[in-house]
Formats: sequence, structure tokens, C-alpha cells
Amino acid sequence: MSLYAAYASNLDARQMSRRAPHSPLRGTGWLDGWRLTFGGEQFGWEGSIATVVEDGKDQVFVGLYDIAPGDEAGLDRWEGLQQGFYRKIKVRVHTLEGDLTAWTYVLNDYEGGLPSARYLGIIADAAESAGAPHDYVMDLRKRPC
Repeated sequence: MSLYAAYASNLDARQMSRRAPHSPLRGTGWLDGWRLTFGGEQFGWEGSIATVVEDGKDQVFVGLYDIAPGDEAGLDRWEGLQQGFYRKIKVRVHTLEGDLTAWTYVLNDYEGGLPSARYLGIIADAAESAGAPHDYVMDLRKRPC
């Protein structure tokens, strides 16, 4: 049985291959009832960092990675799980092949603040490269930063 991770902010398979070298991108899908947002600007990055929050009226395009057992601990470290930046939750991802259960990282902080233009550009470029619909990518590019 595969262990999947759903990433809204990291759709760049090349970047993920450095963080989780044995965990390939298996496809894309949607988190229905969730919204991409930003928070945690006090953590010291250029601006706020990406997360998802429940929102029954929205959906988030995600990359679905098949996580190798040896890569999970490294991803947890990268996302600051031990420091309490993020927590890991299970979500349902809607794909063309059917629904899958995956986990994703959710920020342990209040929503708010703006991402840097560079960070938002990376997210939008990766979503476009992963095949996100044009209107979704344009909405990302038009977000305030």
C-alpha cells in the first residue's frame, strides 16, 4: 500500500526530488473543501508561508507524491514538524483515477500576512508546470504579495 503526500505549495517535482529523492510525483488532484492561504510570517522567511485551511466553497490543486518510508522523516524535518511549524493531517484527494487518502502539512499558526512575490511566483510556476488549470494559475499570480 502506498503512502501519499499531497502538496499544494510544492508541485515542483525537481525540488521535491532533492527533499525526498525516493518519492516520485505520481499525479495531481484536488483538495475539495480546502483553500490555499498563507501565515506564519514571524517564522523568519521572506513573508508568510503556504498552508491550507478548510473552506467548503474552495479547492486546492495539489501534487501527489508516493512517499518512500525513508523519505518521510526527512520531509517532516524540512517542514519543521518537530519545531511545531506544521502538523500532518490526512486528507482526501480527488484524482481522475478516483479518490485517494494522503497526508499534508498544515501550518500551526493563524492565517494572515502576505507571501513574498518570489515565493508566490515559485508556487504559481510549479502549479502551471504540473498541469493546473489556467484560471487556477492566474488566480495564484494575481494574489497580493
